[in-house]
Amino acid sequence: MNSNLTKKALALAAAMAFALTLTTMITPTSAFAGGMKGMKNPMVGGHEMFPTKNIVENAVNSEDHTTLVAAVKAAGLVDTLSSAGPFTVFAPTNEAFAKLPAGTVDTLLKPENKALLTKILTYHVVAGTVSSKELVKMIKAGKGKAVLNTVSGGKLTASLSGGKVILTDEKGGTATVTQADVFQSNGVIHVIDGVVQPN
Repeated sequence: MNSNLTKKALALAAAMAFALTLTTMITPTSAFAGGMKGMKNPMVGGHEMFPTKNIVENAVNSEDHTTLVAAVKAAGLVDTLSSAGPFTVFAPTNEAFAKLPAGTVDTLLKPENKALLTKILTYHVVAGTVSSKELVKMIKAGKGKAVLNTVSGGKLTASLSGGKVILTDEKGGTATVTQADVFQSNGVIHVIDGVVQPN
């Protein structure tokens, strides 16, 4: 049972992250690894992400975030992620979801697992707009670590390694920010290469 719950939580978190990523990836201004100022709207899943659209409106157009969109819909979070927010979303890629055990996503998308899916997805979301610059400042101010309070009520710990932001979840798992500062009308998305899990 615990193993199944953990798998479900991972799938949910990944789905949430995907949805958030799609909606927040609108107008990048900088990246953790380097500046992106002056760039055109970012391309996600083969489609341009527009800063005038919200997270959900952008996410539904990304071919790389179909799982995330499905998860957001299953969790009943479409209206929330379409609201004014703002939200900071750490969004796992489709490849990140693919790392989960076989069958995890399908299990999380079942109606009876809605609560778990919601917990995982909201664990990838932080209230407010936290840019990469602000996050790095928080990490430095915290002497190498910044503890983020997620919408789910859990905590994510951010740190720097080799110039990249690393997120450590409550279970000790990690994910790296691969694309930062994808701004949208109701927040910002930071793409990550793994699915973080709450306790």
